[in-house]
Amino acid sequence: MGEISTALRPFYFTVHPDLFGQYPTQRTVNENSLKQLSSIIENLQQQRPVRPTTLPFYLRSKDEKELKAGKFTLVQIQLKEKDIKQTILSILKTCDLPTTFVDQIEEQKPPESIRFKSKYWQRRGPGEDIDFSELEDDPIYASILMKRKINIEPDTLKAYLDKHITEVHVKLEACRPMREEVQKLEKILCSELGLKNIVWDCGWNIAHYRGCLLAFKALAEHHPTSMEVLKNRTLVFANDTGISVEGNVMLNSGEVRHNWLDLIKNIQKYDVVLLRLPAFEKAVSQVLLDIKVGRRKFMPKVMVSQYERQLRQLTTTLSDYRGRRNYPKFVCSEAGPLMLSPTGQFIVPSSCPSFLLVNFITENLEEATKRLHHYNNIKYVERELHDKVVQELGLIVLNKDDSITPDLMIQCCERLLLHKNVLSPLLNEVMLWVTHYYSVMSDGVLCIPWDWKL
Repeated sequence: MGEISTALRPFYFTVHPDLFGQYPTQRTVNENSLKQLSSIIENLQQQRPVRPTTLPFYLRSKDEKELKAGKFTLVQIQLKEKDIKQTILSILKTCDLPTTFVDQIEEQKPPESIRFKSKYWQRRGPGEDIDFSELEDDPIYASILMKRKINIEPDTLKAYLDKHITEVHVKLEACRPMREEVQKLEKILCSELGLKNIVWDCGWNIAHYRGCLLAFKALAEHHPTSMEVLKNRTLVFANDTGISVEGNVMLNSGEVRHNWLDLIKNIQKYDVVLLRLPAFEKAVSQVLLDIKVGRRKFMPKVMVSQYERQLRQLTTTLSDYRGRRNYPKFVCSEAGPLMLSPTGQFIVPSSCPSFLLVNFITENLEEATKRLHHYNNIKYVERELHDKVVQELGLIVLNKDDSITPDLMIQCCERLLLHKNVLSPLLNEVMLWVTHYYSVMSDGVLCIPWDWKL
C-alpha cells in the first residue's frame, strides 16, 4: 500500500481536486475519476476482476502563465491491465510523469496460500468448522481487515507521514497562490500605512487571514486620515479588539470593520493608559519591597485597560504586606490560578487574597530561582536547535503552540535531528507545527505532538 501511494504521488500532485478550487468543472471531473481509480486499484490489490475502462483527468500545468490563464490538459487514461504495477505505469506514462520508482519495484506474484485460500469460503458439510486463522491472506477477508486498519489513525510519526504527507503537499500547493497574495497584501499595507509589522494570531486558516487583510485594506482606503495613527505600530489580527500591553493594535478577526475603525479612532486614549502602566507596576513592586513586576512569558494577550485594572486591584490587596526582593512576578487575569510557571515566574490573579500570596511567594522562592535560571540557560539552546531543524530537514517553517515550553520543544527538536535521515525526505518543504496531536490543517500545515514516536 505504501509503495503504491509513493509511486502515484506525482500523479496526485497533478490531478488532485484541491488544486482546481477556482475551476469547478475540472475539479468535479477529477474527483469522480479519482473515486473510480481508487476502487479499481483496490480490486487489483485484492486479485478481483476489473473491467477495462477509460478515466478522464485534467492535468495541472507546470507553467505559471498557463496556470493563471486557467489552461489545463485533458487526458484519457485507459485502464485494461490486470496487474497493479502495469496499471500504475500506464497512468504515469499517459500523464508524461516519471516512472523511475515503479521500475524499481519487483514483480510480486501472489503466494500459493493466497491463490488457493479461497477454498475456505466454499460451502462445507455439517460439522465442518472454518479455521479463521487460515483466512488472513484470503483476498476477501484481507480486505475487511485492511479497512479496519485504515480506520485506525497511525500513532507514530513515520506511519502518520506515510499516510498523510501527500495530503500535506497537495494542500500546501493548493494554498500557495493564496500565501503569495497574503505576502503581497502585507507588504502593501506596511508600506502605505507605515506599519512596523502585521501578525496573524487567531488560529484560523490562511483564507480567513486573506479576507481580513482585504477588508482592512478597503477600510484604510475609505478612511486614510484615521489610519495615520498606525504608523510605526504592529497590527495583530486576533480574537479580541483593543490595545495590548505591548502597545500593539489588536483587531478581532471576526468583527465588522466598523468596530475596527472605532478602536483606531480611539488609539490615543489607550496610549495615555499605556504611559500610566510603569507607575502602577512600580507601585505593586514597592508594596512587595521591590519584587520585580513582569509580564508572563507565553502569556495570552492582555488588553491595556484590563491590565491597569488588575494592577490597581492588586496594589490595594497588598498594601498591608511585605515581600522579598528580586523575584519576578506576573499579574494574571482576575480568575487565573496562583501558581509558579515553568519559567520561574509567580502567576498571580489580581483577586488573590494577600495572605495567600505572601505565603505562596515565601514557600516557592527557592524553586522560582531554579526555574528562572534554568529558563535563562535553555532559551538559547531552543533557538539554536530550532534553526538547525529548519535547515537540516528542509522545512519551510517551524512553529509551536504557546503551551509547548522550551524544555518540551528541545526534546522534540533533538529527536527530529536524531532521525533526520528518515524524516528529511518526508518533511522537506513542509510547514511544521509542534503541538499535542497529529493533524493536517486545511492550508497544509502539519501538526505533530512534541512527544512523537518514530
